[in-house]
Amino acid sequence: MRIAFRRSVPATGTTEESRAALDSYDVAFLAGGPQRVADSALIALSERGLLRLGGSRVRAAGEAPPQHPVEGALFALCPRSRNTASVLTALQRSPEVEEIARRLAAQNLVTGSRRRPTRLGRRQLRAAERAEGLPEYVFSGPAALPPGPVRRGVASARPIPSGLGRTLIRMGKALDRDHDSDSDPGSDSGSAFSCGGGSGSD
Repeated sequence: MRIAFRRSVPATGTTEESRAALDSYDVAFLAGGPQRVADSALIALSERGLLRLGGSRVRAAGEAPPQHPVEGALFALCPRSRNTASVLTALQRSPEVEEIARRLAAQNLVTGSRRRPTRLGRRQLRAAERAEGLPEYVFSGPAALPPGPVRRGVASARPIPSGLGRTLIRMGKALDRDHDSDSDPGSDSGSAFSCGGGSGSD
């Protein structure tokens, strides 16, 4: 079932059928890929009281799952309290989000390989922004939200890319080794300083 936001996306160089198929999560994908889709679903369900964010944790609230496939997938991922970052990562890789990518590629709105917006996709995105029928976070992410627990919960859940994480770990270990070497009382620099001080006192 498509959500009501689809009516706010006007046709721009495409057919009425493809225009009708676009909803807020399709537009979110055009704006920021799978991550924007996941962030938007988390924000939408939190604002509707169907998810509860607390610190770095999230859990479903209530028993009836939402009807949109992406929202239903997110709701099912956290029946109990779970780490928000892991939930968002799982949602980005879910079949429901993959289906959005497949459908947009079939409509020539994103490229088939890298899933970047095509020229037609960018035109559709600009048209959706002009229509002003979708929440700003669909286009800009959590930065568009007012300060509060939802914005903090979503923004703090952004996982560090695996390559960057490994780099930071290596840098931290290197700094630790340098610090240990500098502070080792048996190091050459420490011995030289000690000897120099002794000779100066004679």
